[in-house]
Amino acid sequence: MIPEDLRYTAEHEWVAAADGGSVRVGVTHYAQDALGDIVYVQLPEVGAMVAAGESLGEIESTKSVSELYAPVAGTVSARNEALTDTPEVINSDPYGAGWLVEITVSDPAVVDGLLSADAYRELTES
Repeated sequence: MIPEDLRYTAEHEWVAAADGGSVRVGVTHYAQDALGDIVYVQLPEVGAMVAAGESLGEIESTKSVSELYAPVAGTVSARNEALTDTPEVINSDPYGAGWLVEITVSDPAVVDGLLSADAYRELTES
């Protein structure tokens, strides 16, 4: 359940290359499974500057509230507005319709420094 073509963070976010120097960011299957039923997501506004490792919002489930962290530095270029009304799609489709934001990356090379699928698998199995 860990797609090979994505990059990952130790905070359980995934990163996929998008168009024009942007990346799409979401939470992994592992994260949504640990959170339980997701009931609310707070995302940054389009145009917001984010720093790698800094909070970019929150995700709330029936169990807890967790911070979402920016895996890369850059500018938020899109956010998944559908999550306002249907945050539970993160549970049913974390790697597809449940994406969170797109970020125009300050330094695209940083993406290569994130965890590979194998490294993320090792992290979640230890």
